[in-house]
Amino acid sequence: MRRGLGGKLLAAAGLLAGLYALFCGFFFWAMSQPPDEFGLIVKQTPKPLMAILPFRPLWKAARAGDLSVGDAAPDFELPKYDKSGMVRLSDFRGSRPVVLVFGSYT
Repeated sequence: MRRGLGGKLLAAAGLLAGLYALFCGFFFWAMSQPPDEFGLIVKQTPKPLMAILPFRPLWKAARAGDLSVGDAAPDFELPKYDKSGMVRLSDFRGSRPVVLVFGSYT
């Protein structure tokens, strides 16, 4: 059975769409990994491939949490700035307001 040019183009378009879906699925999975692992994957990904990725929607879906307005913040423990000990978020619950700032000032 011979395919015409239209059939070959349609098959090629289907193959490209399938590969693109697999690529997006892989990156959705990668975005769900811890930041260090995701960073290693991005580091090894060629820039042209990153350019065709719908990064923002995938990131928002992969990193969406299950917290709602009014939920208590998840507890965590971090070293103090001066390295004199640890601080736990739950130690402040009910005693005083806490402001959490995530990011860099540089």
